[in-house]
Amino acid sequence: MKTEIISCDARKFYKELKIGTAPPDEEARRRIPHHFIGHLSIHQYYTARDFERDALTKLEKLFARYSVVIMVGGSGFYEKALTQGLDRFPETYPKIRKDLITLFKKEGLIPLQKELKKKDPVYYQMVDKNNHQRILRALEIIRTSCLPFSSFLFHQKKKNRFFRTIKIGLNSPREFLYERINQRVNDMMQKGLLEEARLYFPNKDLNALKTVGYRELFSYFEGRLSLERAIEEIKKNTRHYAKRQLTWYRNDPEVTWFEPDHINEIFAYIKNIRPEKRV
Repeated sequence: MKTEIISCDARKFYKELKIGTAPPDEEARRRIPHHFIGHLSIHQYYTARDFERDALTKLEKLFARYSVVIMVGGSGFYEKALTQGLDRFPETYPKIRKDLITLFKKEGLIPLQKELKKKDPVYYQMVDKNNHQRILRALEIIRTSCLPFSSFLFHQKKKNRFFRTIKIGLNSPREFLYERINQRVNDMMQKGLLEEARLYFPNKDLNALKTVGYRELFSYFEGRLSLERAIEEIKKNTRHYAKRQLTWYRNDPEVTWFEPDHINEIFAYIKNIRPEKRV
């Protein structure tokens, strides 16, 4: 199948992060052109709406050449922005956000996590529980609307697109997946992740660097973790991230699941769907 690839992995957007985000190597990118990998600087502010706009523009050009374009990646929110459009969230009240921020500053993240778990257990299983900004935003919407935040993610009307989306998920045994994650972290450390993280440590407050693989090593530089413990935390947090990705897509009824080595079955499934522009 002759085509090109769009990445919706938000971690891979940043050109400085050559090791910690494990982008495809140059050989893979020579064989099949990839888009939205290393196209930004960590100093640039880039949102899911920006990605939606830029990726739609890119798809218009790609569909002039191909009937199928492949999108890969792990940022479910960015995938949804492109394939379905972003949700319309209700207007919120400044006082609600102010109250939440005050609670966070006084008591930390734990009471916010507990409230989210009680009011929206679905989103609680998906969200990075250490990302206070996402938890604050979800609770802001919940307190305003009296509805679960997840209801805005999965139950709103899709925007019209000029292509049809075929969603394919890959089933992997948990033990196999976790073994690959652990090995990948070891490989990244051998390739120089420690030095890369040290180079960008002065920029640790940038949003692009508040991600797995960097924040744990920043804790090591600050003396809060040993290097051995930091590496174990990277592995653990990456496993948690993978679990959240699976939870997100298990909740998407449009995903059809295959075993990773069933390549022929996947291509047959795609070809059996009537020919039209597909991503």
